[in-house]
Amino acid sequence: MTAQARPRLRRSARTRQAAPIAGALSWLYALILALPLYYLVVSALKTNIEIFTRPFHLPSLWLWDNFSTAWTQASLGKALANTALICLVAITVTLVLAVPASYALARSDTKVARAITGAFSAGFLIPPFAALIPTVILAIHLGLFYTREFQMLFLPASALPLSVLLLTQFMRTVPSELVEAAAMDGVGQFRTLVHIFLPIAMPGVVTVTILQLLTFWNEYLFSLTITGTAPDVRTVQVALPTLISDSTNYGVLAAGTVLTVLPVYLVYTVMSRRMQEALTAGAVKG
Repeated sequence: MTAQARPRLRRSARTRQAAPIAGALSWLYALILALPLYYLVVSALKTNIEIFTRPFHLPSLWLWDNFSTAWTQASLGKALANTALICLVAITVTLVLAVPASYALARSDTKVARAITGAFSAGFLIPPFAALIPTVILAIHLGLFYTREFQMLFLPASALPLSVLLLTQFMRTVPSELVEAAAMDGVGQFRTLVHIFLPIAMPGVVTVTILQLLTFWNEYLFSLTITGTAPDVRTVQVALPTLISDSTNYGVLAAGTVLTVLPVYLVYTVMSRRMQEALTAGAVKG
């Protein structure tokens, strides 16, 4: 056996020894994540007494009516439609603004481009509470207070810093040879963006879409303050607390929570593989 082969064999032996420990820790982590979900789902089918006396047992009587009660009492159908519409429009506006901005920043290395990138980075330094009062005043002056339309415009503004910075990093991975070949063929900027940069940066677009969907869907503070609590405009995060009262039925509340989480969980399940591939590819390139 050569001297170069011995360290390689020792590393391989250590890897085999660590594999069972890593597997056990992975299963433990999965269990920690799954336990609250199991508690939420079984609680949605129980009475208050069972929730507090037998929290992790299966229901003795499966109360499927809790779901219909939560759906009716909180008007979750309308709230889900409002939230889906706001998220769809806000994500579309975010991508329409972020993709060209990222393309421009990825292709430029001037002082102005670096200053603009720094300005987007500074957006992370502004806490949401600091923007609440100016946002309310702006909504009132625009005549859009207590409307879904202002929420559709506000959410993309809050999402642009992260979206632009992420997409810029993905677009910087486009090989310069492709860009030079397109320029020699006389391809314009718009076609270069659509046919070269956008397909290569598509994993980044998927990543931004998932991250912003989770953020927009769970947004509560601005939805409560700007959109309001009227049943025809409120979102699911504002509608759900209406199930809380002095005599809260926690089974109904848990059922309502499951109904509000389920749509975004299904979307995440469908798109998560593309997001994991994008993050893994980014780690390898880094």
